[in-house]
Amino acid sequence: MSSTTLSGPAPRFRLPGFWTCVTIAIAAILAIFLILPITSVFVISFFDARTGEFGLSNYVQVLTRRFYTTALWNTVIIGTLSMIGASLIGIPLAFCTSRFRIKGRAIVATFAVLVLVSPPFIGAYAWIMLFGANGAVTNFFGNFGIQIPSVYGIPGIVAVFSLKFFPYIYLMTESALSTINKSYEDAAENLGCNAFQRFYKVTLPLVFPAVSTGAIICFVLAIADFGTPAILGRGVQTLSTIAYAQYTSEMGGTPTMAVTISMLMIAISMAALLLQRHIMSTRRYASALTNLPVKKSLPMGRSVLVHAFCYGVVFLAMLPSFTVLYTSFLATSGPVFSGGFGLDSYARILRDSPQAIMNSFTFALIAVAAISIASGLISFIVVRRDNAVSGTLDLLLMVPYLIPGIVMAIGFVATFRHPPFDITGTALIIILILFIRRLPYGVRSTTSILRQIKPSIEEAAVNLGASPAKTFATVTVPLMMPGLIVGAMMSFITAINELSSTLILYTARTITMPVLIYVQVINGEFGTAAALSSLLMVSTGICVFIVFWLSDRKEAAFV
Repeated sequence: MSSTTLSGPAPRFRLPGFWTCVTIAIAAILAIFLILPITSVFVISFFDARTGEFGLSNYVQVLTRRFYTTALWNTVIIGTLSMIGASLIGIPLAFCTSRFRIKGRAIVATFAVLVLVSPPFIGAYAWIMLFGANGAVTNFFGNFGIQIPSVYGIPGIVAVFSLKFFPYIYLMTESALSTINKSYEDAAENLGCNAFQRFYKVTLPLVFPAVSTGAIICFVLAIADFGTPAILGRGVQTLSTIAYAQYTSEMGGTPTMAVTISMLMIAISMAALLLQRHIMSTRRYASALTNLPVKKSLPMGRSVLVHAFCYGVVFLAMLPSFTVLYTSFLATSGPVFSGGFGLDSYARILRDSPQAIMNSFTFALIAVAAISIASGLISFIVVRRDNAVSGTLDLLLMVPYLIPGIVMAIGFVATFRHPPFDITGTALIIILILFIRRLPYGVRSTTSILRQIKPSIEEAAVNLGASPAKTFATVTVPLMMPGLIVGAMMSFITAINELSSTLILYTARTITMPVLIYVQVINGEFGTAAALSSLLMVSTGICVFIVFWLSDRKEAAFV
């Protein structure tokens, strides 16, 4: 007797959904262009430059030789002092604009943002024109026999960084000061605390998360910056300048010492971040968003002092930009200023440097286009698909904030210089590094606006039969368009001003405006450097205007 076995239809292979495919693609992109370069830097740092043996010899050399340890201490000192200097400027300014009626407060905030988005090496170059050995201010006081302090060395670098990075602390702290419950301050006043005691013991601890976040950003940016120490250092070596020098000296071989120094820079950044998080974890800072502070008018005398302080700070910070703009219109004869005004410098850059101008805009625009697409997709995954993968993606996007540009560039060279992925010396490698380094700006902007959009709108489209891809393209993207544009503008501002990574990767065919400005300053071509810098600042200013126009919180969009 035979028996038959009934079996159902064979199970069909089910294709992964749209968002699963997108998640896999995004994870692959981050793995290739973010994790792999950093891993390459990490692995290479353990191979001895001379013998090729695996070990800690490079780290021993960096941590024991005086040349490297001096640069290490210089880096930490500059980063720490710059952070303190920025705090001493940003916190009082934030307190004044958040607690007192300041006429023209919008101007103060706008100037602060313009300072924030202009490249710091332009400021360094401008301070040389003002306070250098033959600077305008130096010569003016020299006519009266007065010798002013030198702008070169650690003091000059710290001063430039303090005036450059204080807006991070100012903008974050002002936002926090505007939302704390003033009942705590009132209680302290009733207990007999004077104004300083109230601020130091009550107000400052309440806004410590904002202050510390801004301070950490200042510290990380200061230790990662290459252009300012290179221009103002005059013999003062930092880890970033040594890493670049080591890379150029090891060009053609494996840049072991350069990547070892790079890993040390990453370690310092991570240590600073972990220290901040540890301090914050030991206390609680939450307060009810009620009984918010009210701005009050000051008596005439105090009002004049407060207004003078606010306007004086932002004017001093903007002085380099004004100087660069003014210098760009001075008549020149070759590299020498010949007296009077003219458009000679602009004519020279249009005649001699069209490639750098075209490259800067082309590379930045292509990178921003890719950032806009990726940030829209990533923000949807992070906000709408709350799982371990989306959380990991969100965490990974913090990494570009912590990795100095010169470190990432060395990682790109180490990773993508071998066939079949040899793209060193091409425009593609610059576009890719701009994309991966500036992607967090786009994601942050789109994520914040997507959190304000109710998912029920998208769910309604799905219930009506629209596919996930169509729903995203026709419903979600139009709703998050302001965030996409703001993110694109922020990405463009930072991408077109990028120096530290492009300085490692550029060739004669792929040179960009920031690199050319740096080269021109080093060569003493201040007229053309000023014209190129002015072009960058105008482009940046237009983007700032667009962001202000589209963003509800205006200057808060930049932090």
